[in-house]
Amino acid sequence: MGHQNTNPELEPALQEFDAVLADFARARRTDPKASSLGLLERARVVMTLPGGFDALYRRVHSLESAGVFGTSDWAQPAILQPALARHSLRKAGAVTTVVEAISELRMLAVTRGDYFHPGISAEQARHFLTQVMALNLDLLSGQLTEADRERPKQLGFIVQELYRYLIFHLGYESLLDSLVAEVWRLLDQGPVQVDSICEMIGQIADCLYDPGIRTTGTADASRLVDALFAPTPGSGEDPGLEIYEQRLEEMDDVTLSSEATCFAHSMHDTGLASPYHAVMLRFLRRSHQDDLIPITLGLTMTGMDDFYCYTELVLALIDEAIYPETCQAVYGLTMMLERGSLFTPSVAQALWRQIKLPLSAETSNALQEAFGDAQPPRVFLLAGVINLLGQPLGVGQGNNPTCQSAIGLSMWASNEADYLLQVLAWAARDNEVLSRFEGQEVSSRDLEPGLIKGTPVDVDPVSLIVIPHLDRIYGEMWRRCEDRDEDAHRWINPEFYGWWVSHGFRVVADVHSGEVRDYDGFIRHFYASYHPFYNGNMPLIHAQPAGIAVTDSAARFVGRHAITILRVGLSPRNEMRVYFFNPNNDSGQDWGQGITCSTRGHGEFRGEASLPIAEFASRLYVFHYDKLELGDLSAVPDKEVTRIMELGHTSWAASDEASSSH
Repeated sequence: MGHQNTNPELEPALQEFDAVLADFARARRTDPKASSLGLLERARVVMTLPGGFDALYRRVHSLESAGVFGTSDWAQPAILQPALARHSLRKAGAVTTVVEAISELRMLAVTRGDYFHPGISAEQARHFLTQVMALNLDLLSGQLTEADRERPKQLGFIVQELYRYLIFHLGYESLLDSLVAEVWRLLDQGPVQVDSICEMIGQIADCLYDPGIRTTGTADASRLVDALFAPTPGSGEDPGLEIYEQRLEEMDDVTLSSEATCFAHSMHDTGLASPYHAVMLRFLRRSHQDDLIPITLGLTMTGMDDFYCYTELVLALIDEAIYPETCQAVYGLTMMLERGSLFTPSVAQALWRQIKLPLSAETSNALQEAFGDAQPPRVFLLAGVINLLGQPLGVGQGNNPTCQSAIGLSMWASNEADYLLQVLAWAARDNEVLSRFEGQEVSSRDLEPGLIKGTPVDVDPVSLIVIPHLDRIYGEMWRRCEDRDEDAHRWINPEFYGWWVSHGFRVVADVHSGEVRDYDGFIRHFYASYHPFYNGNMPLIHAQPAGIAVTDSAARFVGRHAITILRVGLSPRNEMRVYFFNPNNDSGQDWGQGITCSTRGHGEFRGEASLPIAEFASRLYVFHYDKLELGDLSAVPDKEVTRIMELGHTSWAASDEASSSH
C-alpha cells in the first residue's frame, strides 16, 4: 500500500501516532464511547508532514477497525454524500476535517483494491471520490483561497495536500474528462436534487476558463456549462440576470421567439434549467406573452393539451414557484405537463390547495435551514412538488437510511399524486401524517423517530418535510409485526404503499436464521409472475416494491435494499430486462459477476435502472406477486433457474450474512 517514507521528521510523529492508535483501540474495546480526540490530533500532525498521507493510507484499515468512525455516518460509507464531504473538508473544525480526510484515504484504498470494505464497492468509492474532486476543483490551481489559508491548525494546507495525494493516485490527465462523464452519468438518472451537480458544473466552468489549467476535447463540458450559464444567444456571455432582463425588454418578436426555442433545446438536451430560463418565464408573464410559454418549455402534444386545459393553474404555478433560485422547477413543470399529470382532476385540485397551503412554523424553519431565505419557504416547497411530480424516478434518499420511504414518494408521484399531495399537506401544515395498519389508525405525531433521528440530509424539499413522518410510521408498522414468524414486509408493504401492492409474497431466506430455502420455487414464482414469456404475456400494471441483496463489484454481500420493479420487457436488442427504480442516488452500480446496472442504452426511460432478468433475479430477495395471475411454474426453463441459483449462491448467499439487515 503506497511507498515507504524516508522523512526523518515523520518517524517520531508516526511512532507516537502508532502508540496512541494502539491505546485507542484497547480503550474502544471496553468503552465504545472512548474519546478519539487524542488520536485525531496525532493524525492531524502526521498529515502536515511530507509522506504523512502515505503513512496514514497504509494504516486506514487499522484506524477503521480500532473504531475511529464510531457510529457516525462515516461508519456507513455507502450513504456518504460528496456535497457534505466538501463541507466537512473545507468549512468544518479540525476534528471533522481530519475524520473526513481519513475517510477519503479509505475510499482511495477501496478504489485501488488495497482494502476490501463490506459496506462499499470499489466503483462506488471511485464515483464518490470523483464527485468530491469535482466539487473541489479550485484546489487544482495550487493557490489556497484566503478562507483556506486562514483556517487554524494548517487545515487549509492539509486539505490541499490530501487533494494532491488523491489526484496523484487517481490520475490528473483524465480528471476533467471523468468529471464531465460523472455529471452526465448523474444527469442520465433524472435527479430532482441538482444542487451539487450544478456546483460541479460551476467548477468545470472555472476549469475551462482558467488559462493555467490545460483542457482538451471540451465539447461535452461546454454543453453542460452553457446549459447553466449561457443557454441562449441573449445570455451568451453570462451577462447576469438584471442585464439579461433588460435585453428581453428590447427584443423584437422574432428574436424573443428564437430565444424561447433555444431555452427549450438546451433544457431538453441536459435535463437542466438555467436561472435565465426562470427570468424568461417571469418576463413572459409580466409582458402578457403567455403564448410563448409552451415554446419556452419545449412542450409536445400531450404537454400542450395539459397546458391549454389547465392554463390558469399552470400560470399560477409559474407565478408562485418559478424563480432563479428554483429554476430547476422549469424542467419539473415541463415533465409534469408532458406526463399529462393534470388530467387527473383530483391532482389539479390538490395543486390549488398546495399553492395556498399555510405552513407550520416547524416546516418553515426546516425549509429555510435547508434552502436559505432567498425565497419564502412555501416557494421552495411548491417548486419541490413540481419537480417530484415531473420526475417521480428522480427522488433519492440522500444521506439517510430511508429507501423504504423514498420509494413510497416515487410510487405515489407516479401512481397516485393526489395521495402524495394529501400526505404532504398533513405533514407541512399539521406536523402529522395519518395512516392505517390492519384496521388501526397510525399517526406519526407521537411515534419515536425511525431510522433517521434528526432532519434528513441532502434531500429535496418534499422529502425533507414528509420523510421523517413516513419513517416513523414504517418503523411503527415494523414494531407491530416483530413477533411474527415471517418477513414483516409481507404485511407492511400493502398497507404502507397502497392497494396495488400484490397480496402474494415470497422471501428467499428464513427470517430468523437467514438460511436460503426453496430457492428454486422462489425463482420460478418470480418468472411466472413477471416474465412475459411465462406469465401469459401480462404487463406489470403497477410498480411493485421489492428487496434486493446488494453486492459489491467482487460479488460480496453489502446489505439489503428496497427498490421498485417498474416493468419487464424486451430491450431494443431483444433481451428480456427488468426495469427498476433505485432510490439510492446512484443507479449504475456494479454488483460483481459481470452484473452492472445500466441507466441508458438498453431502452431505459430517464430515471430507470435495468438488468437482464436472470441477473436481476440473482440479487432478488423479496417480491410481491398476484396470486390470481400466476403463470406456469413448470414452464420456466430448469437451465435458467440453475444459472440464477448459482449466481446467488456464489455471491450474497455464499454465507448467511444476508439475514442481518433490513
